[in-house]
Amino acid sequence: MGHGHGHGHGANTDRRHLAAALVLLLLFMAAEVAIGIAANSIALISDAGHMLTDAAAIALALVAMRMAARPARGAYTFGWKRAEIISAAVNGLTFVALVVYFVYEGVRRLIDPPEVQGALVLGTALAGIVVNAVAAWLIARADRRSLNVEGAFQHILNDMYAFVATAVAGAVVWLTGWGRADAIAALVVAALMAKAAYGLLRDAGRILFEAAPDGVNPAEVSAAIGAHPAVTGVEDLHIWTVTSGFPALSAHVTVVRGGDCHRVRRELAALLHERFQIDHTTLQVDHVPGTACRLNTG
Repeated sequence: MGHGHGHGHGANTDRRHLAAALVLLLLFMAAEVAIGIAANSIALISDAGHMLTDAAAIALALVAMRMAARPARGAYTFGWKRAEIISAAVNGLTFVALVVYFVYEGVRRLIDPPEVQGALVLGTALAGIVVNAVAAWLIARADRRSLNVEGAFQHILNDMYAFVATAVAGAVVWLTGWGRADAIAALVVAALMAKAAYGLLRDAGRILFEAAPDGVNPAEVSAAIGAHPAVTGVEDLHIWTVTSGFPALSAHVTVVRGGDCHRVRRELAALLHERFQIDHTTLQVDHVPGTACRLNTG
């Protein structure tokens, strides 16, 4: 059997970028909560709530990255690498919870709009755009191939878009006095959260349920292996993703009478790497029933 894998990122650098973004968000969030209450703005409070999930997402990502870096030992033969995927799924679920709340509160305020201080909302939202742009830039410098990091990035990016909607609502309230604009901005925030939640839960679900990596067709992989001139059959083919950027494959392959099993295994491993970018392969290469594999001793 053949084994090979390569999975590693600049984890320390990623952690520094995420930690810097976390500190920035926590400082601004504390100010935004106070201003949102003073301005009586559901849009600002929803942005603050979104920012709280941003901070929680980054904190969870940092914990998950540390867990994922633990070496494989004992019963955990892949280590704790799935911790990153669980973190991404939790991020998606927090989006869902917030969507429910902000849709309810936004609709309630559409029906009965309160008095909102538009100028205060506008100024705070513009500051929020700058803060989130800096935080997004910090996280974008980390390795976004990790679904864990991508989940945190999506939180920040959606929050920045939400601040744009809130700034527009603040300007409308300030200039026209139409208070329902604040509630509409909250509903826009909820729609952005719903979109991000769908993407995160879909991608995390594919990994947790061990679907083939996105863009990899198992039938095509099986055909590519079977096309090797020495291969007579491919059985028990499994392709899954251990964690972000770590696809894996196992299969039982039979070869022609007198075939060199070790040579075929090496050639198939190279094929899977070059054509499908799968490096962690476990190939059980056997002879056709009733024959023996030839071993190349040269």
